[in-house]
Amino acid sequence: MGKVIAAINMTLDGFCDHTAVTPDSEIHDHYTALLRGADLFLYGRITYQLMEFWRDLAKNPSGEKSMDDFAVVMDKLPKIVFSHTLTQFDWKSARLATKNIEEEILNLKQKSGMNIFIGSRSLIMQALKLNLIDELQLMVHPVVAGIGLPLFNDINEPINLTLVKTKTFSSGAVLFYYNPIKTGKTY
Repeated sequence: MGKVIAAINMTLDGFCDHTAVTPDSEIHDHYTALLRGADLFLYGRITYQLMEFWRDLAKNPSGEKSMDDFAVVMDKLPKIVFSHTLTQFDWKSARLATKNIEEEILNLKQKSGMNIFIGSRSLIMQALKLNLIDELQLMVHPVVAGIGLPLFNDINEPINLTLVKTKTFSSGAVLFYYNPIKTGKTY
């Protein structure tokens, strides 16, 4: 059975803001390799629209190898988007979710060997509360944003995690790999 992996970038003070961090080629190469092992990605509307940048870059490469390589992988990777406002997509590899996040993930997990990635803050929070995440990958960048969307909000019960490993990048970013300790309840 595949895994549900939540992967997100954040600042040192806990905010998820892609405009506050500047990934270098090493980080792009890491995520390119990671996504080559993915079967599909789950996004909310806001993050999906942000990621459309990569679709355009795949069509019109920049000449920066690490970014272009990431764009090609991201362009081809199937995406399911959770949105109440989007009804159609220009990105051929994207479709609208037809179920709520719990039903969608449980249905997808039944498909043998499917690795499902979640890349939106709101979906990560929902999946954590529903006890659906197998691995949480937090890329913490050495930036203090001071403002933005906090990753962990609306948590009413502790969610215990086990640190599995870390990876440090030359930029000073650190990737923390956690496994949530599964409980019999949802939060």
